[in-house]
Amino acid sequence: MPTINIKAAGFGGQGVMMFGKIIAYGAVDNKMNALWFPSYGPETRGGTANCSVIVSDKNIDSPVFSKIDHLVVFNAPSLTKFESAVKNTGFVLYNADLIKATAHSKSYGVPINSIAIKLGLPQAANMVMVGAYLELTNIFDQHIVEEVVKHILGERKAKFVPINMQAINEGRAFIKELIKK
Repeated sequence: MPTINIKAAGFGGQGVMMFGKIIAYGAVDNKMNALWFPSYGPETRGGTANCSVIVSDKNIDSPVFSKIDHLVVFNAPSLTKFESAVKNTGFVLYNADLIKATAHSKSYGVPINSIAIKLGLPQAANMVMVGAYLELTNIFDQHIVEEVVKHILGERKAKFVPINMQAINEGRAFIKELIKK
């Protein structure tokens, strides 16, 4: 597997960091090397938030990369900031509820907020994005993501595992339908 440079970005509170952690932890559970590197703005909620995730079958020497293979954006300012760094061979996965279009030739819009609201848990929009990303990349299997979600949520929030898995499945289903068209 080649090295994949992933950038996830949005506002604080949108679940950007959790998205990155799930991808990194899942990759490690799938016997790959992974690095998760967060970057926060000065505010916690509402400020800028992004993280870099590198997944590879080789050793990862640095958390820094200039070209992005996969850009996952939760809001328009993040698209504006990072879109020009996406490789021609890469793709942009974006929140279609907050972003109308992207200039990149290979992009996928998913209405993550709308899907999460339909499920009754608006906070699960990031999990919808996780599902969409996993469907596009097949980077690891469903059973791995479920174990990672259980681990990250912990005992205290274990009751939220089923709804989060449902959100992931909805993201997967949306991308499957989008690709069919």
